[in-house]
Amino acid sequence: MASRSSKIAAILLGLSLASAPGALLAKDRLTVDLVNEPSSLDPQVQWNPDSYYVYRNIFDNLLTRDDKGDIVPQVAKSWKYLSDTEIEFDIRDDITFHDGKKLTAEDVAFSVQRITDPKFGSPQLGQFNKIIKAEATSPTKVKLTTDGAYPALLAQLTKLSIVPKHVVEAVGKDAFNLKPVGSGPYTFDTWQRGVQVTLNANPNYWGDKGPFPTAVFRAVPDAATRVANLQAGTSDLAVTLDSDLAEQLKNSQKAKVLSVLTERVAYLRLNPTKPPLDNPKIRQAVAYAIDKEGLIDGILGGYDKPVPEMLTPSHVGWVADIKAPSFDLAKAKALVAEAGPVAKTEIELATSPVFDQRIVQAIQQMLTEAGLNVKINMSDMANYLKRAQGGLDATPALSFGRWSCACQDADGVLFPLLHKSSSWSVYRNDKADALLEAARATLDEKKRLDAYRQIHEIVAEDVPLVPLYQVAAIYGAAKPLQWQPSPGESLFLNRMSWKD
Repeated sequence: MASRSSKIAAILLGLSLASAPGALLAKDRLTVDLVNEPSSLDPQVQWNPDSYYVYRNIFDNLLTRDDKGDIVPQVAKSWKYLSDTEIEFDIRDDITFHDGKKLTAEDVAFSVQRITDPKFGSPQLGQFNKIIKAEATSPTKVKLTTDGAYPALLAQLTKLSIVPKHVVEAVGKDAFNLKPVGSGPYTFDTWQRGVQVTLNANPNYWGDKGPFPTAVFRAVPDAATRVANLQAGTSDLAVTLDSDLAEQLKNSQKAKVLSVLTERVAYLRLNPTKPPLDNPKIRQAVAYAIDKEGLIDGILGGYDKPVPEMLTPSHVGWVADIKAPSFDLAKAKALVAEAGPVAKTEIELATSPVFDQRIVQAIQQMLTEAGLNVKINMSDMANYLKRAQGGLDATPALSFGRWSCACQDADGVLFPLLHKSSSWSVYRNDKADALLEAARATLDEKKRLDAYRQIHEIVAEDVPLVPLYQVAAIYGAAKPLQWQPSPGESLFLNRMSWKD
């Protein structure tokens, strides 16, 4: 029989091993390096990746998507159409907000009313404004009414985060943004402006709980620094890497590369109201001057895929045989020459550090080779987004962007970017507007596809946009981090795990 002292020694050794970092079944603190800090933690105030990465873990959405991309329940456990314009959602009765108050149908109706109120000014308004009424018909049932049939409704509702009515009404929009209260797997802790946001795992979460007690999202604008942090072991996940940096991680002892083709499309947005882009010949010249294959093979390492339209094959509304301008430098130069002296007008090309500046610089060079006078203007993401939604005068002549509606439906891409009612749009085309309205107002799939085909053809001819490529999301991750990136680009912390 072992002596009493040897038993104590064994116990102490066991305790020591259990507390050693390598023996932990889950990492206590997950550190994520973003490009910028969030511009908002209120999920209905802004729509950009760095904000979404964080707040999507604080809030539950009415519906969500699984890792395969299918629409699945979240706050709503089921739903049924009452008519072409009415849908009823059955709300879970076991969800509580982080302040302990129960989530009810009133909160769901309030969240819809808030995001669809034009006075509130949500940049997501164009994706929800077909909803004309939201009412709680019981503590667990909500009925939404749309202005006509709205085929993209469920896809859009995967983005509707549910906010607590009692908190928002008590503190107001600005205070809620500073200290958001949701019902998600993580609770808000602190926001050190310009540095990091800290979240804590919600021990009372109704669904799959967060595996990391603490999660820190840091602002690290320099991509090389994000990679260096992974190599040094001071971060666990880094977003928005380029192919060159990904190559550096392939032989790393501490980190690995994770990538996925997303539903995001890289594109150039043209402002047809600003010279010289008010000349259709110049807009067409821009389209012909861009060598998409060259960008992908020469810079992006082959991760991404060229597209002829402002969608990907995963979107409803994708038309496989659209004929768009392909790279033809001689044709681009000829169109510039036909336009005359106006072609020498300086064109601002707006960008932000979140984007791959190798691509932006290559586009500038391609347009310069075609005879255009293009100057890059870099600004932080908050100012970039403000100008992008600033109307005809404020919006730059040319902008590089990457758009995702996280809905896999053409309505969430083409309507906000092209329709005159959207704050994102600087395009004015009555025929395109009518087609966009028709496509979002019928449940007939054939009619929708025909309308989107015509819209793709208008874009190819009139060039308010130049679709470039389906974006591959490239992440760097610590080797023990188990996670499958999704086309929707969500960082669901409770779908991750740590394997020592």
